[in-house]
Amino acid sequence: MILNKGYFEQPATFLAPDLIGKILCRKTANGIIRSRITETECYFGEEDTACHAHKGKTQRTSTMYESGGITYVYLCYGMHAMLNIVTGPKNHPEAVLIRGVEAANGPGRTTKFMYITTAENALSLCEENGIWIEDDGARPEYTALPRVGIDYASKDDRERPWRYIAKKRE
Repeated sequence: MILNKGYFEQPATFLAPDLIGKILCRKTANGIIRSRITETECYFGEEDTACHAHKGKTQRTSTMYESGGITYVYLCYGMHAMLNIVTGPKNHPEAVLIRGVEAANGPGRTTKFMYITTAENALSLCEENGIWIEDDGARPEYTALPRVGIDYASKDDRERPWRYIAKKRE
């Protein structure tokens, strides 16, 4: 089942762990790539000092102020595309970073594997746009840990257990 816009209008704090086990899908010239999401990270509003929107709405962060169900893709270090799923209601900037899928560990490797670039920024998640998320009912166990790579954030925000990693199957 393809997840609809209503699903993504829920808070990032709920969706970040709930997206673990869902299937990220990408239509390419060579067919459709599907890979199960194994790691996510939550960013929750201007009050979250780790969130790009912490200092308010800018040209870069304007996508985060839309209602959930669209992509927020930006470049990290000027070379790695990072795929975030905008979540929640309009005008509350929140998103879930897709940090890994079964076929690629790490957010930069994930976008490279899925052929996602900044050209996919601000797209609605739907089959017609070539990027969507499916739910086949899988509910893997996961671990919640502090987020990484956010040394600029406040101590409280650095310590929030808002990174979710699927536990390995034995």
